[in-house]
Amino acid sequence: MSTENEYIKVRKEKIDRLKKDNQIPFKNNLIPSISLNELYNLLKDSDGESNLDDTKYRIVGRIKAIRSFGKSAFINIVQNHSEFQIFISKNSTGEDAMEFFKKFIDIGDFIYCEGTCFFTKTKQLSLDAKKIDLITKSLSPLPEKWHGLTNIETRYRQRYLDLISNNEVKDIFIARSKVINCLRESLIGKDFLEVETPILHKKVGGAAAKPFLTFHNTLDMELKLRIAPELYLKRLIVGGFDKVFEIGRNFRNEGMSTQHNPEFTMIEIYQAYSNYESMMILIEELISNCTNALGLNENIIFQERTINFKRPWKKISMIDWTSEFLGFDVLENDKKLFDIASDKNIEHFNQIGKIISEIFEENYFQNNFDPVFVYDFPIDISPLARRYDIDSRRAERFELFINGKEIANAFSELNDSEDQKERFQKQLDLKKLGDEEASDMDLDYIEALSYGMPPTAGAGIGIDRLIMLLTNSPSIRDVILFPHLRDE
Repeated sequence: MSTENEYIKVRKEKIDRLKKDNQIPFKNNLIPSISLNELYNLLKDSDGESNLDDTKYRIVGRIKAIRSFGKSAFINIVQNHSEFQIFISKNSTGEDAMEFFKKFIDIGDFIYCEGTCFFTKTKQLSLDAKKIDLITKSLSPLPEKWHGLTNIETRYRQRYLDLISNNEVKDIFIARSKVINCLRESLIGKDFLEVETPILHKKVGGAAAKPFLTFHNTLDMELKLRIAPELYLKRLIVGGFDKVFEIGRNFRNEGMSTQHNPEFTMIEIYQAYSNYESMMILIEELISNCTNALGLNENIIFQERTINFKRPWKKISMIDWTSEFLGFDVLENDKKLFDIASDKNIEHFNQIGKIISEIFEENYFQNNFDPVFVYDFPIDISPLARRYDIDSRRAERFELFINGKEIANAFSELNDSEDQKERFQKQLDLKKLGDEEASDMDLDYIEALSYGMPPTAGAGIGIDRLIMLLTNSPSIRDVILFPHLRDE
């Protein structure tokens, strides 16, 4: 029998003995009077024993460590993100309680303690327990010494053990919560309305991605998990909500990597009577607010690379930079671009925009890692963006790149329903050529636009990638609590 199985067998025997003695190994009636964090903050500044009184506290937590001395023991417990030390002895807790502790309580169990506080000789705040009881008996062994969980695959598959073992992992997800709250509060402070839109869509749209398919039996209808909430949020702009945003999951049936997970979190933002240049200012402000919320300075270290977040951030034209890099006007020389695409095996479906964007991203970010707004996208890869008035081949669109990775995508929204219908038709043509990421024809959305949508700017920020940057996490799986993995 393995050591782990033997461990579980011994603990099951303890549970059986408790039940035979009419004791409950899984209680729910022992309620704390104060959290460990609150207790520590209440008494941490006490000047020795003189400032401590006989107040009794009831505390709970999971046992992290035990140092037993026969007639007494020190127990370290954790609750949420806080630790506290418990002292038990025959004199204070009683002989029966000490025997119960020795027989039935182990590392990993949840316990309840009542007592008064004191400082040890080493000035550590502790609870002198007058009562100790078992709340929850654990069966499976925790990672050795609480820091033995290092296998990356196990950490992702059993995130609960990862959180128990590694405080720095807890810190990442606390930071994630702070960033999402910061984005939400910043937008609400600017009178944006938070909304919810459908996750099950009849038509795929709002991004270039292959969807997941499902089926609704009652409606006898094929549906798709959304790849983006964009088209529904813009329907709300048509309906008269001038400022809206949504934080939620999107689903894309594409490759997995350190940058991609099949489901991921985005915030999408739409503002009427605005344009893509105004949206640049807003995105820069929102992300700067997030760095401030985490107490980060202008220079952020990501994987041993320093990234300078000092504002204002750089702006560069994708089309102009690529033209200069290649030595010819990329909008005037289709044949040269297609020849380059053939040499480099770039899949483009006759879209020069795909060739331009791939050449730009492959070469510009070899030496540029600070935040940069890349604007001037080719119109053929921007089916939902407004054209420039002075050059209809360019879209009023930008993407924010940090460390060479796309963090946000934004544009002045196309609000011409006839133009939008033509753009959707071109997407259908691309589907026939084999482009699985092309959008559907959404006639309901076109009808919504026909009622009139004011000039609008929209943006989507990839929250997972942003958290990766701000917490120095090399993989998207490090910032998603339960990432998708292949079956073992």
